[in-house]
Amino acid sequence: MKNILLLLFPAFFIIAGASAQTPEERLVELGISLPEVSQPSANFVKWRRVDNLIFLAGTGSKMKGKLGKDLSVEEGYQAARLTGIDILASLKAACGTLDNIKQFVKVRGMVNSTPNFYEQPAVINGFSDLMVEVFGEKGKHARAAVGHATLPSNIAIEIEVIVEVKK
Repeated sequence: MKNILLLLFPAFFIIAGASAQTPEERLVELGISLPEVSQPSANFVKWRRVDNLIFLAGTGSKMKGKLGKDLSVEEGYQAARLTGIDILASLKAACGTLDNIKQFVKVRGMVNSTPNFYEQPAVINGFSDLMVEVFGEKGKHARAAVGHATLPSNIAIEIEVIVEVKK
């Protein structure tokens, strides 16, 4: 029995180590390629680093329309997920590599929605789910998902992010 345990013990670490992937490797596995980072549309910066925190400016979706009128919850979820891909590109530009992100701290998801639309959290799950797919537990975050009467240029989603990075 002791010999069997000695044989299994190293195999456990090999298997456990094989499943640990970097965020960059997860993106490849998910078939996601990051776009070029766009320049800010006005007189502000895309991100600001303060000590070991990066504050990312609001990133808007390419999808336009109002949830509860023009777009379904599923379409909003996809808009939030696609916005997450743009956010990952900005974070990579800010950090050099996504591997430098220690954890997601706070997310504010803004949803362009009608007064009678109450599924903002389900929409912003598109972003949150992607971060957990890419970063695992480090992708989980404190979050607000709120409705807005309008967003700039009638975009469906805008998301702000704060992450902690390695020193």
